[in-house]
Amino acid sequence: MAGHNKYDARLDSLVIETRTLFDESIAQDVGEQDRLWLADAVHAEPSLAAKIHYERAHTGFTREITVTQEDIARLYRQRQSAAGGELLDHSASAETNL
Repeated sequence: MAGHNKYDARLDSLVIETRTLFDESIAQDVGEQDRLWLADAVHAEPSLAAKIHYERAHTGFTREITVTQEDIARLYRQRQSAAGGELLDHSASAETNL
């Protein structure tokens, strides 16, 4: 089989392992805590990932997603929407309570 570089629902149903990489252009700018939730979030909806690759394993496939700037922007927008559109930084509301 040739390399699989786009989302494939059939292959994804056979995924036994996941791997997360970060694009070189952003790798140094992403902190450890952000890496953890970004990895979980991007693998939760692999069909939306900008860069995805499947590697054949003995009993299935490994899904490798390289997180890009586009993925990060999308995931932060989704996170903000899930929070009801509130800003993630609550410092402004803390000032009004003083």
